[in-house]
Formats: sequence, C-alpha cells, structure tokens
Amino acid sequence: MQAVLEVKNLHAGYADREILKGVSFTLCPDDFFAIIGPSGAGKSTLIRCVNRLVEASKGEVLFNGVDILKLPMSELRGVRRNIGMIFQEFNLIERLSVIDNVLTGRLGYTGTVRSLLRMYTKADIEQALRLLDRVGLSAHIDKRADRLSGGQRQRVGIARALIQNPKLLLVDEPTSSLDPKISREVMQLIREVAAEFHIPVLCNIHQVELATEFCTHIIGLQDGIKKFEGKPSQLDKHALQEIYAMEVL
Repeated sequence: MQAVLEVKNLHAGYADREILKGVSFTLCPDDFFAIIGPSGAGKSTLIRCVNRLVEASKGEVLFNGVDILKLPMSELRGVRRNIGMIFQEFNLIERLSVIDNVLTGRLGYTGTVRSLLRMYTKADIEQALRLLDRVGLSAHIDKRADRLSGGQRQRVGIARALIQNPKLLLVDEPTSSLDPKISREVMQLIREVAAEFHIPVLCNIHQVELATEFCTHIIGLQDGIKKFEGKPSQLDKHALQEIYAMEVL
C-alpha cells in the first residue's frame, strides 16, 4: 500500500533547543495515528512540521511522494490545500457566522479577496451546508462563532477542515479544552468522518485512553525521541513507562 505521508529522520527546534530528534514513521490510507507523550515531548511541533507551520531543521516529510520541506513557498500553498488541520483552540473567526467560518476552508482555492467579499460558489455553499449537517450544526449555521459551546466550535473546525477536500488531516490536541463526554464525542466524529471520506489522520492527543480507543496506531514521544510505535493493543505498561519516564503515572 502506497504511503500518504512518510516522515524520515525529522529534526526541529527553537533557538538553541532541539525539540524533535530524528523522528520517522509512515502513514498509509485509512490510518488514524495518535501521537502521545508528556508535555514538551514535541507532539505539536511534529504535527506542525508536516505542513511547515514550524520549519524543520533536518529530515524529509514526503506527502504523496513530494518532500514538503524542499518546496518553495509558491508551491507550498498548493500542497497545503490538500492538508486539512483541526486546531486545539478552534482558530475560528469569532465575529463570523458558523457557515462563513466553514467557508474560510476554501481560502486556498478562492483567494483572500474573494473570501473577504464572500464570493463563494454555489457548490462551495452547498458543500458547507452538507458538512454542517454531518457534524450536527444545521440549526446553527447563521449563529456567530463566539456564541457556540466548545464542542460546537470544534465541530465547526472539523467541517472547515473537511471542506478543503483534504488528502490528509492534521489534528492538534482537539479535546484539550473540552470535558470528557464532549471529548469522546469529538474524537468519535473525527474518526467517523475520516473513515467516510477516506482521509488518513495524524492526531496529537494528550489523553492516552482516547488514543487507544479511537486510533489505529500510536506513536509515543519522550523528549523528542520516538519511544514507541504500534497498535493500541501493544501499548502496555512497559511502553507507557518508556514514554512517560519523567512523569508520575
């Protein structure tokens, strides 16, 4: 099976501190990878290196065979169209309506000016309405984003990522600000839509129990080093001790 994403010997850091230290893995179609590990292990940095929100210092990030790290900025925008992202803090435009926030996911196709003038195509609007129905927000399409609950805001973020028609979904701590019940519902929704649309997922998540319940594979980071890679059933007590060696479990 051909890989969608291959990360090879990835290094990254800030100033004089190296955060990622030679991380490698391969993501195939229909995979749902969770990245777990203690705070500061490099989970968010890894996610953000894939679409170059953080610039890696060494290694390769092959997306459908193309090394993203070597692309000039003029070509990177086209690649980013195919990589959807769901953010920890939702990243919504508070004053805009739910449907307008979803439609901002078409920015890579429409351009900034057309987006600001809300010059979306009929097909884009119809797709936004279908996606909002799928994530359970049909009754809230005209509501301002700042009037939504945390769970609803994350559902808007999911719909916005999906309207890009992505070939890969990056998910950065999607449940960190949600209560346990809503966290499970959000993870269930992400898993369902990823399966429906056949989108592989790379998800940074703090809660180990959610990772083992909803993901097909797990990567464990400790201080920027990959300490574990395998299926949830393989994540035993010994593996957890390796990953969280500096924390009290």
